[in-house]
Amino acid sequence: MSQLAAIEVATAAAHLMRAGQWAAATDLLTDTRPDDDAEREVIALALAEVTVDQDFGQQTDHASAALAAVPNDSWDLAMLKFRKDYASALFQSGGKNLRERVLTLIDDAPDDGRRGTAHFWAGAMADNVYEQPAEAITYYEIALELGEKCDDEWLVSMALRHLGYHAHAAGDLALARTQWERSTELLQNAGYLRPALAQQAMLAVLLRDEGDAAGSRALATEVNRWARQLGIPFIIQETAELMA
Repeated sequence: MSQLAAIEVATAAAHLMRAGQWAAATDLLTDTRPDDDAEREVIALALAEVTVDQDFGQQTDHASAALAAVPNDSWDLAMLKFRKDYASALFQSGGKNLRERVLTLIDDAPDDGRRGTAHFWAGAMADNVYEQPAEAITYYEIALELGEKCDDEWLVSMALRHLGYHAHAAGDLALARTQWERSTELLQNAGYLRPALAQQAMLAVLLRDEGDAAGSRALATEVNRWARQLGIPFIIQETAELMA
């Protein structure tokens, strides 16, 4: 590549992905012409990440081909494949040995940041696929600890989001608000639009449960507008219910 190194292109694509601009990120990566095999792998992994994120948000299937095109096995590729299969289990059916795979990802993680990421996804799996809330909370707490240690805003925010869900379910609205507000701020600071919208939808739920029906509808209406622009079905549905 004559102008930009592969890692710089991948970083730019990641920022577009965070903003929900998946098509632009995909175009940037597919139009890139790497100089060698190492750069080719960087671009292929970046495209796989973008498409996995898009598939989760929009319930599409762009990632299958992108994942298959990554030239070499790695921990990062295994994590992306896990995330893809977790989304399939969440929105469709089937688990593809998720529990065994995420335990391997935890054991094989090359650093604390990746280990924390694996713990977060283990929690999401335990919560949403196997319906084991106590197990999920333990994973989230470890993810939060490792995220704080590594100063990983995404990891901290997502752990807090899910811990806040359990605080809310237990009736501790004050703790849920504290955790959800911090999660929202971290996601906004890092430029993660889709999960920030999902988090704001949860704050609209909290407003409703606190007795502020008008505030809940107002926030849900704004989030719904954003979600419709991005085409994110589960946020559109949740906020539409709150608006009603």
